[in-house]
Amino acid sequence: PPAHSHSDWIGPPDKHSNLRPVIFYAPPEESALERRLREARQEAQASNQRFWARHNRAFRQEKEEFIYSRLKAKGLEMRDESGQKATLNAEEMADFYKDFLSKNLKKHLQYNRDWYKRNFRITFLMGQVALVRALRWLRRRKKNVE
Repeated sequence: PPAHSHSDWIGPPDKHSNLRPVIFYAPPEESALERRLREARQEAQASNQRFWARHNRAFRQEKEEFIYSRLKAKGLEMRDESGQKATLNAEEMADFYKDFLSKNLKKHLQYNRDWYKRNFRITFLMGQVALVRALRWLRRRKKNVE
């Protein structure tokens, strides 16, 4: 982001995780509490990027292996006569999706648990930052009135 920017910047989707990375703005006079909030948000983003990159890589690899094994069982090649990639019908792919989700259920449950913990912490820190800012504003306003 340009030096004069005073906001977060959101990039294009990552090719592995499909998540849009964020570059968080750090104000020059950031308080310790504001820094903790920004760092918690950065850690949550990094954790999400890691999880979804691993998950999507495993998904693509297992999907290719599934398609290959099903086509091989039918006596077909990965590409048809015209060079097009051979595909399976929706019912066959539904078997793969169901099995993949069942096999990864514990990973998803753990991810969701961690996601909620991180977001609760971020929400709590956001509340603290908002309270500190409101109190600071009220103090300034009170000084200006006197």
